Amino acid sequence: MVQVQLAVGADPAEVGRARQWVRGRLLALGADPTADYAETLVLLVSELVTNAVVHTGHPAVLRLLWPRQAGPVRVEVADASGVAPAPRAACGEATNGRGLELVELLAARWGWSPQEAGKLVWCEVDVESGPCQAVSTPVLRGAPGPAAAPSRLDRVQTAGFRSSTG
Repeated sequence: MVQVQLAVGADPAEVGRARQWVRGRLLALGADPTADYAETLVLLVSELVTNAVVHTGHPAVLRLLWPRQAGPVRVEVADASGVAPAPRAACGEATNGRGLELVELLAARWGWSPQEAGKLVWCEVDVESGPCQAVSTPVLRGAPGPAAAPSRLDRVQTAGFRSSTG
């Protein structure tokens, strides 16, 4: 597993930087940047980082965990709020309030768990094949390891909702 992370400031402008960072990591890992999963990952990162920054007003940590072999790519965002992520009912033409619904629809699995002084929100995207085997990106030292991936049932319980479309 290759693990990389990015500290994200409490400024909503950091969301764009997080998207660019993920695109750069995908290229560095030998992933196909034109693959459907690549754009899905970028969108999921955008939604999770936006939620962390906008709803907490505090910095966050974005992690990308990439398998060395075929398997799901995991995105984690840790923030300083212990408040559970909760879907909002966006009205017809509202320009926000659909982030968690997008995560539910696009991710293979997602959930959250409390952490020391906040929470960790994660999602996984299934990828057809792993990156090139000659990956030289090191696992970051001192970064906490990935949490065990809960089952689909755990995801439903911890996420607190299930989309009516899925």
